[in-house]
Amino acid sequence: MSQTKVICFANNKGGSGKSTTCCNVGYSMVTEGKRVLLIDGDMQMNLTLSFFDDETSLAFAKDGQNLYTAIRKQKDLTAFVQHTEYEGLDIIPSSTLMSGIEYDLFTMWQREYVLKNGLKAIRESGVYDYILIDSPPTLGCWVMNIMCASDYLVIPVEASPWGLFGIANMFEFYEQVQRIAPDLSLLGIAVTKANERKNYFKQTMETLGSLENVRLFDTYIRTDSTIEWSQDNSKPVMAYKKSSRAAQEYLALAKEVMEYAHR
Repeated sequence: MSQTKVICFANNKGGSGKSTTCCNVGYSMVTEGKRVLLIDGDMQMNLTLSFFDDETSLAFAKDGQNLYTAIRKQKDLTAFVQHTEYEGLDIIPSSTLMSGIEYDLFTMWQREYVLKNGLKAIRESGVYDYILIDSPPTLGCWVMNIMCASDYLVIPVEASPWGLFGIANMFEFYEQVQRIAPDLSLLGIAVTKANERKNYFKQTMETLGSLENVRLFDTYIRTDSTIEWSQDNSKPVMAYKKSSRAAQEYLALAKEVMEYAHR
């Protein structure tokens, strides 16, 4: 049986850092000698744009070499894998057409498991140590698909006055998904965009730390302009500036994720 672990990053709150966390945790895993496949499940294509320029990303969308095409046609995802410039790190790009995925899924048999079925061959091949999936900021059949295909859920939460908005809905949705995917576990909450000088940072940490049976990762990601510069250059932050604070924080978070995923 393959030891490939599938981890999704989801939060119905936009701006929580899902794509950035997925990108940088994945790259950090590769620097630790792991083989990683990233899957961009969001129509905004931010994860894809973290590794390719606009022209290349849009070409994937235009020629059908993307996740939307694979899901709509219920294909094995193997043929849709693209190599990044980093050895050991591959990606299945997204498309802006993902905005219509809910409609497409509505007509499919066992629609909650389309992504899981599409990943079956890749997962069983054992080519990757980890498969990380980025989710859109919604709670619907597509995000249910993503969670049903995963072993673990990581919830990135922005340390801001609005960061906790909707978190109760996220937990409720997770519990609903568990009824049809009982093997799915909440790996933990990762705090992003943290500013330790702000009162709401402390409030966010205290609120999340008080939740019963919910792990709050020790590592939190502080605000750092290097993250924005790395995104502007379509690179993970560690590849852009390895010595930066953000790079070291994402590496520490990745190590936590790997540790808990194999307990």
